[in-house]
Amino acid sequence: MDTPDLYWWRWGAGKPLPLDDYPQLQTMLKAWLDLPNGLEPPASIPLDDVTLNAPRIDDPVLRSLRRLLPEDAIRTDKLARAQHACGRSYRNLVCCQRGLVPNPPDVVVYPADEGQVAGVVAWAADREVAIIPFGGGTSLTNGIEPEPERHPTVTMDLSRLNHLVSLNTDSWTARIQAGARGPELEAALNARGFTLGHFPHSFECSTLGGWIATRSAGQAATGYGTIEALTQAVRMVSPTGILETKNIPAAATGPSLLHLALGSEGAYGVITEATMRVRPQPEAQEYHGVLFHRLTDGLNALRDLVQQGTPPTVVSLSDAADTAVLSMLSHEPQGWRWLADRGIEAYLSRRGYAPNGESCLLIVGYEGEATYVKNLVKQAVATCRTYDGFHLGQAAGESWKRDRFIQPYLRDTILAMGMMVDTLDTATTWSNAVNLYEVINAAINAAIPTCGGGSGHVMTRFGHATPGGISLTTTFWGRRMPGQEIEQWWEIKQAATEAILEAEGTLSHHQGIGRDRVPWLGEEIGPVGMAVLKALKRTLDPEGIMNPGVLVP
Repeated sequence: MDTPDLYWWRWGAGKPLPLDDYPQLQTMLKAWLDLPNGLEPPASIPLDDVTLNAPRIDDPVLRSLRRLLPEDAIRTDKLARAQHACGRSYRNLVCCQRGLVPNPPDVVVYPADEGQVAGVVAWAADREVAIIPFGGGTSLTNGIEPEPERHPTVTMDLSRLNHLVSLNTDSWTARIQAGARGPELEAALNARGFTLGHFPHSFECSTLGGWIATRSAGQAATGYGTIEALTQAVRMVSPTGILETKNIPAAATGPSLLHLALGSEGAYGVITEATMRVRPQPEAQEYHGVLFHRLTDGLNALRDLVQQGTPPTVVSLSDAADTAVLSMLSHEPQGWRWLADRGIEAYLSRRGYAPNGESCLLIVGYEGEATYVKNLVKQAVATCRTYDGFHLGQAAGESWKRDRFIQPYLRDTILAMGMMVDTLDTATTWSNAVNLYEVINAAINAAIPTCGGGSGHVMTRFGHATPGGISLTTTFWGRRMPGQEIEQWWEIKQAATEAILEAEGTLSHHQGIGRDRVPWLGEEIGPVGMAVLKALKRTLDPEGIMNPGVLVP
């Protein structure tokens, strides 16, 4: 069973995004990063030219596995092993561009039901074979790569467990198998008049099980809630048995077992299905753009929007650097660039707004009954105007909505042009938001030049707002040091992570821990917290076969 849209060497399910389609952005990047002219993307290395380590599972052991699954559900060929060898972090993609796949799984299996999942997990526990659950392969934290020189590894691709099992229209809940990708999950619900409302940047490729395992937060989390708010019950196959939580909206029966699965990252078991809280599809959706003179004005307006009245469904506030990139990306006349096309940019400039200067763009969206949505938009625009926000109308909002899943494709294009680009996420309280933002920027801006990245560039997007606080997703860019890309990136990543923790941010808001952030987990949750995670590991996975090295060292 091939997965035709799962590339082994780059992101996603779509076509690469040519930088030549965005000449203004290309010019801006060259100026920011002092890049030479005539940059050409390197040719991708054919899989035939890539050498993989030989599988470490011998024929007798493989034959015992074949007794549990159909012939087409077990693969040891080069393509399957390369497709499932790693996630899509900067480290992973740099290696893939070089044609390096250092730690491929020995076998890839495709179970079709929970019974087959349980059979393979029990088989692996008896033989000390590691199991790595695999959804869409979009991990940004090195969360699905086999450990080198340890257990033989079976990667369990859950793509065949992709069905909407049932929909309860009275309770607004849906039982969904964990391997369902975002588009197919939404299509199945939409056909019945419902939506989950969870749209992370990885929506096109990632799966329900992956969202739950990493505590994902979608772009509409301000209105619909993050994945933990949407998850009512789960089933997880562990080496010691099936953990099933009761399908009820709430319970006071001790600590929540549901939260053992949420954020578990495959370290305790394989999530096979979940009961999710869904809602009827909204009658109307309106996304609008508002431009602010300064970041603090936008943050103050956004805080008021979520603390007073009805919170928006979607909020996304870009700092000045991110606003400039968005303005270059949206080059179509019906999009963000309509400002220039209609001569409004000069008018804004006279009013003190500069889309390519210090101004910051807020996207705010509401969903629901049409008249209700229009009234909420009107109130939101009025709130923004109290902080000198300039209402750009729906064109900017619709442009953002249309392009909201292209960022990972743009990252691949930029990597291919010889640049370094990576993203990190955190969250904090409203009172600490500006401080955390400034500390992160200072740390990264200081680290990039010392690591050979040139002047570099840092930009941040604020979102997933609640009355108590907000998340920050920061992207940094720089020149790559050929041959030392990983060391260069890791030094910057370390500096940024340590700055986040020192400034009272969280280690991760919606990307999970993986292996990359494990060294700092104890600093965030403390020694007692780490002891609890290790005790859970010993209870649910006594042989240590479930995704070794992820979450729990």
